[in-house]
Amino acid sequence: MPPKPTSALLQLGAVPDLSSRELQAVCTIAECGSFMAAALTLNVSQPALTRIVKRVEEALGVELFRRSTRRVDITAAGQEFVELANRVLSDLLISYENMRNISDEQRGRIIVSSIMSAAYTQMPRLISAYRGSQPNIEIQLREGIHGTVLDDIRSGVADLGITYLDEIPKEFTAVQLGHEAFHLVMPKNHHLASKDGVRLEDLAGVDLVSMPKAAHVRKLLDGLASMAGFRLRHAVTVHHFATAMQCVMAGLGAALVPSGAIPAALSARLVSRPLVKPQLKRPIGVLVLSHRSQTIAAAGFLEHLRSHWQAAEGIASSGKSKRRRGAVSPRRGPRASG
Repeated sequence: MPPKPTSALLQLGAVPDLSSRELQAVCTIAECGSFMAAALTLNVSQPALTRIVKRVEEALGVELFRRSTRRVDITAAGQEFVELANRVLSDLLISYENMRNISDEQRGRIIVSSIMSAAYTQMPRLISAYRGSQPNIEIQLREGIHGTVLDDIRSGVADLGITYLDEIPKEFTAVQLGHEAFHLVMPKNHHLASKDGVRLEDLAGVDLVSMPKAAHVRKLLDGLASMAGFRLRHAVTVHHFATAMQCVMAGLGAALVPSGAIPAALSARLVSRPLVKPQLKRPIGVLVLSHRSQTIAAAGFLEHLRSHWQAAEGIASSGKSKRRRGAVSPRRGPRASG
């Protein structure tokens, strides 16, 4: 009985029971043009490789190779089968890698280092939304000043960093997410609460609750005040925005904070006024090391940040507007010396 063409064999639905190891063996022989070379490549004995080919030919009902003492020639049916086998092996490899990627993205750990304002405001909402679809991924959120974030990424402690994007070293790749302006938060009876906006010179002589000296924003504002001919009065220095809000509520001073921290201030029954002169608006985003490849989970979280950051900022802005509309006018309260 003449051997059936491979295409006809498959059209009949009689799919042979062959393993990926057997497919690989046939493809390697076709590529090497020699049973001996193929056996060395596959790290099997030549008799074992011969038995594999014989079993494949019997399963297919076709001759794949014509063998002589000097050479191995592939038949027309063998050539067609090798093309099919290579496609099957390639598809299997792609599917396997995709399944591994899906599995890696659904479990693991992501370490994010963030400046305090973002860690205190946008990040909790963003992490909550992310874990709604990826509950098996652990997220560690580290918070600190701008320099701490850079150090965490550089040392490999963190997968991603969220910080300001001006003056970023060349070793980092940045993905901008939005902008942050600056506001002064204070008790309702503070003498600056009667203003629609605050100028930097209005802060001369005002007690401030501030971030550490090394904080990027504090250094920037200190420099601007020095150029204007006065020094900001840092009455209390803290390391967390939650502590800053508590200090402001206790009447220890006012605090200059990024716009992301305003909803928390308003929920604490404080008032906020924008810094209008100078009007600082700084880009904020994600940093990664340029030469370091990201894990599947970290890359997925980065894409989540890019897709949802603006929505998180919108929620904060909406909360800020609602609080302002419902607040008692600060002008009615008794004035404090500040």
